[in-house]
Amino acid sequence: MPVYNCELYVSEAIESILNQTFDDFEFLIIDDASTDKTVSIIKSFEDPRIHLIEKPINVGYTDSLNLGLKIANGKYIARMDGDDISLPERFAKQIAFLETHPEVVLCGAWLNIIDSNRIVKLPENHTSIKLALLKGNCIVHPTIMMRKQTLDEFSIRYELSKEPAEDYALWVKLLRLGRLHNLQEVLLYYRKHGAQVSSKRANEQQKSALYTRIQLLKYLECNMTLKETETLNKVFSEDSNISFNEIEIFQSIIGKLLVSNSSEFFEPNGFKIYLFNIENRLIKRYFFNRDTYPISNFIHYLKIKNKLGLKISTKKEIKLFAKSIFPYKLMNS
Repeated sequence: MPVYNCELYVSEAIESILNQTFDDFEFLIIDDASTDKTVSIIKSFEDPRIHLIEKPINVGYTDSLNLGLKIANGKYIARMDGDDISLPERFAKQIAFLETHPEVVLCGAWLNIIDSNRIVKLPENHTSIKLALLKGNCIVHPTIMMRKQTLDEFSIRYELSKEPAEDYALWVKLLRLGRLHNLQEVLLYYRKHGAQVSSKRANEQQKSALYTRIQLLKYLECNMTLKETETLNKVFSEDSNISFNEIEIFQSIIGKLLVSNSSEFFEPNGFKIYLFNIENRLIKRYFFNRDTYPISNFIHYLKIKNKLGLKISTKKEIKLFAKSIFPYKLMNS
């Protein structure tokens, strides 16, 4: 459990771990040079399972995570943050699952958002998780338990360059070494507040997550050109400056990806729907949600319409034609 200036919540977080029904564990708490009362609160707990590591200078969250992976002695490594709460049977249930499913290298769970009572449900099995990871992170970091042996055997660590989406990048690494799983029940109460890294560094997180999505697709060994990779980045980031030529390139990319998935690394039908939905959103943004509608726009649409994975309704096509033939701004003046 990495901590930094979380005096308001750390006591409740610690208690939730010490009160686990499975009690044979070491509790590594790594403080990143907190300047509030966090350390003194931790030291007020008298439990031999707690091992407090005080870093002399603040060097960041990911550094603390990797230090924890390095010094942990257990067969399994559970993660939590200093502002969350684990339910009492969390460890027992995750260990029981991992013990009976040796092919699974990482086990997460559902969570309940504190103060909103909203339950976040996540995909269960490896096949559905792989597809969901294409859209974003579907394994919540402070819910997970993973195998120490797998991390050590393949020298797997969190990447500083992927912060603050270092967990998402780690899952994408692990999915090639074993299966991922989310238990279909709430095992953690998750706190959301403005001081969280994910709140303060949202733009960086999005950029890092975008890179990881591309890396996941590279498992298909599609051998895309530099231009294709650049286009894929623009499409995924929903760049408003995309060109018609890049739309044509993306349609070509879809074809290449579907062929490369002949090994069924991703579930074929779900993967096809995923790609066609991205294309559909792109088409609607470029052709239908515009400020102006030159006739060239409609001509370009006719050029690619028969290649679309998801067809546009006739009604929308007629509207697009009308806006292109008559000055759209004049029609709305």
